[in-house]
Amino acid sequence: MSRSGLAKGLVAVLMTAGIVLAFTYAPTATRPNFSTGAMDPWPEFRIFFFHVPSAWVASLAFLVAMVASIRHLTTRDRRHDDVAVASSELGFLFCALALVSGMIWARHEWGAFWNWDPRQNSVLVLLLIYAGYFALRSAVPEPGRRARLASVYSIVAFLTVPFLVFIVPRILESLHPSPIIKSGRDGGVMDPKMRQVFFLLMAAFTGLYIWMLSVRTGMERAIRGVDSI
Repeated sequence: MSRSGLAKGLVAVLMTAGIVLAFTYAPTATRPNFSTGAMDPWPEFRIFFFHVPSAWVASLAFLVAMVASIRHLTTRDRRHDDVAVASSELGFLFCALALVSGMIWARHEWGAFWNWDPRQNSVLVLLLIYAGYFALRSAVPEPGRRARLASVYSIVAFLTVPFLVFIVPRILESLHPSPIIKSGRDGGVMDPKMRQVFFLLMAAFTGLYIWMLSVRTGMERAIRGVDSI
């Protein structure tokens, strides 16, 4: 079996194991009921296992795109631009998954899919910023100029990622739950089994991104090769 086949198999095993364990091995989270004083089950919390890894991979993908864009500008090697566009596409995909999963959470927790919460707004703005990246690429026909302009845009776009993902949601009042998840009577401490499943899915999502990046970059280089004939 090739190295690519082994990587794909490992990612498949990790993803399958993570999904199964998220619904079987990880216990149901609980939260306090202030009217009764009891701890009520919180099954909706399980979306956390998929929402947070999606957001993490989106941030990672945009970072990789920015680094590849810098390397393209400094070397003029189109292979780096291939990585940048592929990673930007994956970042956009996982960012959209994070937004959709957050909307599902919002529907169950807050009564509506969209509540104009700062975290929802910031992720939507981030998607629009990177939609502009793809619009720019489609608007410039000359490959070399397109790659240079897109690289500059990617670098500037990434400067907004820390601000929109980490700063804005923390300086504005938000309905979003605390980053420290409560699971049981010990506030702020994640159940050990939940933590294991969470880190397994973080690894699985990261591995999925790396594998998809390899495949998508190969496709981009093949397309560029055909266009140059």
